[in-house]
Amino acid sequence: MDFMIWLWLGAIVLFGVAELITEGMVSIWFLAGAAAALFSCIANLSLGGLGTTGTQVLVFAVVSAAALAASRPLVRRFMNRPGVPTNLDRVIGMSARVTEDVDNERASGAVYVDGKTWTARSADGSVIPAGTQVDVQRIEGVKLLVHLSERTEAVK
Repeated sequence: MDFMIWLWLGAIVLFGVAELITEGMVSIWFLAGAAAALFSCIANLSLGGLGTTGTQVLVFAVVSAAALAASRPLVRRFMNRPGVPTNLDRVIGMSARVTEDVDNERASGAVYVDGKTWTARSADGSVIPAGTQVDVQRIEGVKLLVHLSERTEAVK
């Protein structure tokens, strides 16, 4: 019985450390199962013909599975919260006016969108002259990647 106590204590420590070094809830359920098995070991429980060791393993498996089944949907709901859009995300898909020629080779270009002037680059590598209407395709770092708007007439 002393060996099994040390085995379950070691399992608790192992699962606890694994839970601490991982970002997701991956071993907390096994920690609960090992704690329940340790309790059954200390109480010297025996179910039917399983003996004490078999009972401990069964308790470990049942408590781990029950803890997983009971808490996983709740944990998943809290861990997978939708991202909150930032001010940066808001400009994606908006129309902008080119205020400085956008030329990727010269590493130049600026657009005015949502009340602010942004550094811009062409998404397809083409040169876009100042005054052109563009759409913001995506953001890379602090630069907007833009492409010609369907309305390509110059904005005055």
